[in-house]
Amino acid sequence: MLKLVLLTLGLLAAILCLPFVSRSPQAAAQEKNSARPALPETAKIIPLYRRDCALCHGDNGNGKTDLAAGMNLTLDDWTDPRALGGKPDSALFAIIRNGKDKMPAEETGRASDAEVRSLIAYIRSFAKPRQTTSGAAPAQGAPSS
Repeated sequence: MLKLVLLTLGLLAAILCLPFVSRSPQAAAQEKNSARPALPETAKIIPLYRRDCALCHGDNGNGKTDLAAGMNLTLDDWTDPRALGGKPDSALFAIIRNGKDKMPAEETGRASDAEVRSLIAYIRSFAKPRQTTSGAAPAQGAPSS
């Protein structure tokens, strides 16, 4: 139990210190060059994601980070459209606000409700469209034969 408390405190300290960690100019340039196409509100959301989410979920949302592995976490791969396909925004909002399992809650003071909603849209943008064998997307609501 003490080990879990110390691990949690260490994780929280790391999260809180992330904005103060300086990066090399090369790392900053690489980050800038690898940025996703901007959504309208990403100017505020990308730093929020990097500060509070990427440590465990990864810069690209695939959930494969050293911290997640070290905590024996198996996180959803948000680059797979199926990962969040069945989860409504309201459920994701509740998880972000209230936390879940080992994930700490996002405090209201760190992100407004509007920012959390934009964060959800940003997270959903990680999903890559699935390719079908014919190369065409299946029609919505089309009856199956």
